[in-house]
Amino acid sequence: MSEWNHRKIGVDAGGTLIKVAYSNGEVAEPVTLKFATSRIEEAAEWLNRYPEAQVCLTGGKSRVLTALLQGRVTELGEFDATVQGARFLLRLQGVELDNFILANAGTGTSIHHVGPSGSHRVIGTGVGGGTVMGLSALLTGTHDFDSIIRESAAGDRERVDLLVRHIYEGSNPPIPGDLTASNFGNVLHSPQPPQPADALASVLGLVGETITTVSVMAAAMSGTDRIVYAGSLFEGNEPLSEIVARYTRIRECEPFLLKNGGFCGAIGAWLALNQARHLL
Repeated sequence: MSEWNHRKIGVDAGGTLIKVAYSNGEVAEPVTLKFATSRIEEAAEWLNRYPEAQVCLTGGKSRVLTALLQGRVTELGEFDATVQGARFLLRLQGVELDNFILANAGTGTSIHHVGPSGSHRVIGTGVGGGTVMGLSALLTGTHDFDSIIRESAAGDRERVDLLVRHIYEGSNPPIPGDLTASNFGNVLHSPQPPQPADALASVLGLVGETITTVSVMAAAMSGTDRIVYAGSLFEGNEPLSEIVARYTRIRECEPFLLKNGGFCGAIGAWLALNQARHLL
């Protein structure tokens, strides 16, 4: 266990996932891993293997996890951890931003304004990863995240969503005709009955467009046109990433999809313990 004497572990215990970022000594970038929150005991068991490590917790389930740990831990506010982690990851991607909106999409979505002198939460929405999982299960019986993403790629949203061009049939619409006029508004009028893949594609459309709309409005309120999208919901989720990026540009803002962005909170907690904080 001696090699863990200098180990730093940042943990973001969220509503759906427990994200971990750790390193042994001073390194430029931590190792990451995750556990399902429904199996929080496994995360605690992993942490309890290394009682000499320094651990910093953040996230809504941090108190629950703390009660299961044997060693001493410190805590960091979730919003502070998320913002610090996002700044760190932007630098790793070679992106320099000093004024932007951070949309952190986990179970729900939290929207922050990050500026040169600090950051604050602007607004949030209950639409996020929990919405994707819950609606997908209700509509199709699909409960696995990877299956939802894979099957949605074969879906046709026009069988479910009412588009602008459906309303302006025979005339030129004032905005792009393939924009959504009403999510799920075409279900009763589609000439072809929607299939499960169509419903899954429309769930992602609803979630992606809602997150983007709220983020763009927050950007206008905050005097910026740069929006950084982070959170576990975007990991391996190319369909959602494409929806968000395209819709953000249509709304005349510039999107940045953060790599490894689901670990912002955990990395922020790790930074609180690690001398790599100077990289910010």
